[in-house]
Amino acid sequence: MTYDPANPLIVQGDRTVLVEVDNPRYAEARDALAPFAELEKSPEHIHTYRISNLSLWNAAAAGMHADEMVAVLERFSKFPLPANLAADVADTVSRYGRVKLEKHEDKLRLRCADLPLMEELGRQTKIRQYLSERLAQDSFLVDPAFRGVLKQALIVVGYPAEDLAGYTEGAPLEVTLRTHCRSGMPFVVRDYQRDAADIFYAGGDVRGGSGVIVLPCGAGKTIIGIAAMAAVRKATLVLTTSITAVKQWVRELLDKTDLREQDIKEYTGECKEIGPVTIATYQILTHRSDKKEEFPHFKLFDQLDWGLIIYDEVHLLPAPVFRITAQIQARRRLGLTATLIREDGREGDVFTLIGPKKYDVPWRELEARGWIAEASCTEIRVALPDAMRMEYAVAPWRHKYRIASENAAKEDIVGRLLEHYAGKQVLVIGQYLQQLRQLQKRFDIPLITGQTSSQEREDLYGRFRRGELRQLILSKVGNFAIDLPDANVLIQVSGTFGSRQEEAQRLGRILRPKANGDLAHFFSLVTRDTRELDFAHHRQMFLTEQGYSYRIEDAGELLARRKTG
Repeated sequence: MTYDPANPLIVQGDRTVLVEVDNPRYAEARDALAPFAELEKSPEHIHTYRISNLSLWNAAAAGMHADEMVAVLERFSKFPLPANLAADVADTVSRYGRVKLEKHEDKLRLRCADLPLMEELGRQTKIRQYLSERLAQDSFLVDPAFRGVLKQALIVVGYPAEDLAGYTEGAPLEVTLRTHCRSGMPFVVRDYQRDAADIFYAGGDVRGGSGVIVLPCGAGKTIIGIAAMAAVRKATLVLTTSITAVKQWVRELLDKTDLREQDIKEYTGECKEIGPVTIATYQILTHRSDKKEEFPHFKLFDQLDWGLIIYDEVHLLPAPVFRITAQIQARRRLGLTATLIREDGREGDVFTLIGPKKYDVPWRELEARGWIAEASCTEIRVALPDAMRMEYAVAPWRHKYRIASENAAKEDIVGRLLEHYAGKQVLVIGQYLQQLRQLQKRFDIPLITGQTSSQEREDLYGRFRRGELRQLILSKVGNFAIDLPDANVLIQVSGTFGSRQEEAQRLGRILRPKANGDLAHFFSLVTRDTRELDFAHHRQMFLTEQGYSYRIEDAGELLARRKTG
């Protein structure tokens, strides 16, 4: 094969891939590489991807073959691929599904047609403890209680199982999608939403029923969950991030299905009811008065014969919920998320316990089709005032990030942007309450924090949706599952260190399509020459993964333009 030095990729033997950002074929290569590689670094000119085992297995689970992946690398590589790479990718991809979990009478069996491999796995301590009697040379009997933990053990040793053991049917529940919303507006499930729900359900086959759908905030992941409910037609437990998100699910279900109010119950800190459709928060599930006791609300998983469990924002799934999820592998499980990245590194547990990635669509593709708003991303670099520079210089390392994040000079930039976007729907969002309260006081804008009552939150969100309120300040509660369709400007004044998942959530707050076709504007205010700038580079990797470029502006120049303008 002839390789072209003008191509954008340099593929290395350790499975890292260097991508030239300024290359004319960069965007095409990035989009082809993203399904089976993970972005690790994204400085200005050269981005680094890694082809990890998990990224290969997720691609394989979504139906991509090893030869397709190698063909992508060959098509965009400057130089011949390392001699070992094609065989290495093929071998790793082949490991997914070589071991299968299947139904066997009232129990399960672990089966592998590769007899030497089956023998090896049967002798491994991590695996052997979950196996019962040997049924044949190629299979072991497995207690259904070990279904989840066995899959976790198998992925650790490098052989992720394909789970074909099927599911408990669950209590019946008739769910029909409306053709018109309650408001009278026509309701049609978009083609990609229908595809995602169909691929998850797989017509009821054992190859469906568990997995993760990856789509941008604003692309209608809730609708996919509702479409999956209409396909499964069984009692459903929805787990989500906040009371606000619970209310949003209730609104959407009543608006777009024939479910009645008495069919849908909320299980939160405020109200604990259980019905055919129950919507709970992760917070209440993991609440316990004493760290030594068990989680009392885990009993919710056994309160009804659930046929489907939906994990909203699955990348935020609290670690304790993995434990209970390992015990309920006979229930259909659907994960919804904007990004597979977890800050705790437990992507492998999502893969094994919720399911592999089954469907995703690049953000820019949905933007091009008009399903999410086109976004302009700008980083504004702000200098520390002279009075704060010495404080920053002598501060302990662990305090430097907060000092930089709360840089008082950012206030003038917020003021400049609020002035420029007067009349637009603007969200200001940040990490530190003292900083946000100062902004609230200076600009007389309502502030929502974790301490704001749910009634007041709903009132403020409602006024913002109706356009009665143009500006709103949000703490971290604004990261999660809030439906504010007309927000078109977001000003991020501080964030959680280098959190890519937070960047995904925050950008998603402004990506819902605008009725007038307006561009969405995402501004991130960062203090130059500090730790905050270092972490900002990490957060920006998310923007790069999704195909967004971002401008860098100097705060001083921005303010100078105002004075001369």
